[in-house]
Amino acid sequence: MMLFRVTGLIATSIVTGVLLTQAADPVYSGPQPGEPATPFQVLGITGSDAGKERRPIDANSTTPVALVFVHAIERSLVPLLRVVDEYGALRTNQLKTELVFLTPDRLEGERRVKAAAGSLKLQSRVGLSLDGAEGPGNYGLNKECMMTLLTVSSNRVVHNFALVQPGIVDAPKILAALASISGDTNAPTVEQLTQRPAKRNGTGQGREGGMRLHGGTNSSETKGKDPFPGAVPTDGKLQGLLRSFIRPTNDEATADKVLAEVKAHIQGNPDLQKQALDGWTRVLHFGDRYGTPYSRKIGREFLESLQKQAPRPAP
Repeated sequence: MMLFRVTGLIATSIVTGVLLTQAADPVYSGPQPGEPATPFQVLGITGSDAGKERRPIDANSTTPVALVFVHAIERSLVPLLRVVDEYGALRTNQLKTELVFLTPDRLEGERRVKAAAGSLKLQSRVGLSLDGAEGPGNYGLNKECMMTLLTVSSNRVVHNFALVQPGIVDAPKILAALASISGDTNAPTVEQLTQRPAKRNGTGQGREGGMRLHGGTNSSETKGKDPFPGAVPTDGKLQGLLRSFIRPTNDEATADKVLAEVKAHIQGNPDLQKQALDGWTRVLHFGDRYGTPYSRKIGREFLESLQKQAPRPAP
């Protein structure tokens, strides 16, 4: 199946789907709350807009809108994208949702975005920015962010979410913002929205619209099974630390600091040590897709130390 790849669409990583949190340092992308949302053009990709140039801001001047700029999409981003898409479909009369993909090449981008939209069965309006990979020039979008989500009302930004490595953990705060701007006092939960695509499409929970996973298959041999080694930590703090550890923008000092926090957090706790072992096993399985060469080096050393400490199974 054709998959969208800006820097690698739906590239794999079950880990980042629930792992990744924002770094402590603030990240800025796009106009901030209170600033104007100026017009820009996109090429429509799906539905009646397909092949037509349009201006999302002008088209939604009388209705609140969620603008979702996507620089690069990996599997980790898909659950969050679906929550936004599902909520927009439920509130279509009170909130318009515009998904704007940013690619360096218009023709190749059009082909890939169309394939991705079909694979994910997106219900929102899907467009390709006519301003290339940078996006609208006066928006100042940050290319380090896989996703920049803006809520806009009366042509002014109300909320801004600059997400370097988006994941489902970002969904509650985004859903709260979407509910606020659309006047929704009884918004569905993230869990309810997550389950809707499976029910609507008749697929099992957790499947991504029939997409193939890197290194996996859609055959009955892997259906319902997790094909990757290790596991996502269930401890919230450990999840956040692992997400911080694999950020590609970390310098060596930051990687060392995060790993030191991990070691302090799991010290003397066998359960947390096992979760860390499983978590680092998973992220390192994906090779150079996550982190930096230095973080992967010290991560392997950390994993080896955890493996040595792990209790041996009884013969």
